[in-house]
Amino acid sequence: MTMNDPSRAIELLRPPRIEFGSGTVGTVGRWVRDRGLRRVLVVADAFNAARLDRLELDGGITVFAEVKPEPDLPNLEALLAVALSVDPQVVVGLGGGSAMDLAKLAAVLPGSGQSLAEVVGPERVAGKRSLLVQVPTTSGTGSEAGTRALVTDPATRNKLAVQSVHMLADLAVIDPDLTLSVPPALTAATGVDALAHCVEAFTNRKAHPAIDLYALEGARLVGRWLPRAIADGGDRAARAGLSLASLYGGFCLGPVNTTAGHAVAYPLGTRHNVPHGAANALIFPHVLAFNAPAVPERTALVLEALGLPPATDPAAVFEAAHGWCRGLGCEMRLSAYGVPADDFPAMASEAHAIRRLLDNNPRDVGRDDILAMYHAAF
Repeated sequence: MTMNDPSRAIELLRPPRIEFGSGTVGTVGRWVRDRGLRRVLVVADAFNAARLDRLELDGGITVFAEVKPEPDLPNLEALLAVALSVDPQVVVGLGGGSAMDLAKLAAVLPGSGQSLAEVVGPERVAGKRSLLVQVPTTSGTGSEAGTRALVTDPATRNKLAVQSVHMLADLAVIDPDLTLSVPPALTAATGVDALAHCVEAFTNRKAHPAIDLYALEGARLVGRWLPRAIADGGDRAARAGLSLASLYGGFCLGPVNTTAGHAVAYPLGTRHNVPHGAANALIFPHVLAFNAPAVPERTALVLEALGLPPATDPAAVFEAAHGWCRGLGCEMRLSAYGVPADDFPAMASEAHAIRRLLDNNPRDVGRDDILAMYHAAF
């Protein structure tokens, strides 16, 4: 079967209820009350824990407010200890991908008899323990719509990926007003993360017509609205456009997933604490240009979606995509993040081992190719 073959089997999973739009965040409290749920565990970072009132929840709420930007095993273990003592009827993830990913694991692991190590990989989770509500406060990961959770193992510095149908939200509430306070640099980085999900699903060995329409429209939405949201954080239409792009990116992740872009970006976060969105923005032009010879028509469509002149020549593709990211204010040099060049070989080996993503890439990527990307990005 070839790429984009409509006869290839695909599974489309969505939260059974998605509320989208300005002012929808109060739906969370109403949904919880309608079900008579008393024990609520909210998983958030410190900033979002301080605006819990927006959810309009009553009564027995426990808040875990210690979510880290790149959650690791100790962070997860601290949350699971809280969840075990609370025995929540519903877990609410409030924040970016980190909070939502941890919320997924808190909804399935406590009291299950399963450790994280036993559920890493696809569909190893025994079942659902708590209802799950996801409320994104950034426009990047699309984690509210998906069934994957990523946690960093500090010993190996690898991201452990758990994927399970039991981690799908029962309710996803996407209120773009929650993103109005996101500063310009983070808006840019998370916006390019959403874009990367869409573009990597579109230029993917597993690309599928059922997902292409979300992928290309997601890229168009980012191209149209991201510059506006960076210029004016209070632009509600721009914020809503990006929230939709992020959701579409989340739709792309389940059935198709990402490619070399995310694999090459991961070591920047796990080894050098570069924020995930910023790492994706930095790597994005390098992988788009590298893949151009394998998927020329799709590469041209991606550039067109961003409002750029369509190109298929790798040098022209790189120039266009790099200039676009730089124009958003993204930092495009590894050296600026203090990533040392002498770590590139280890980073390249680590990225090259992420087969679950690299096997999706439309062009074979060798370890030396990844090393060359790091040097070019230095």
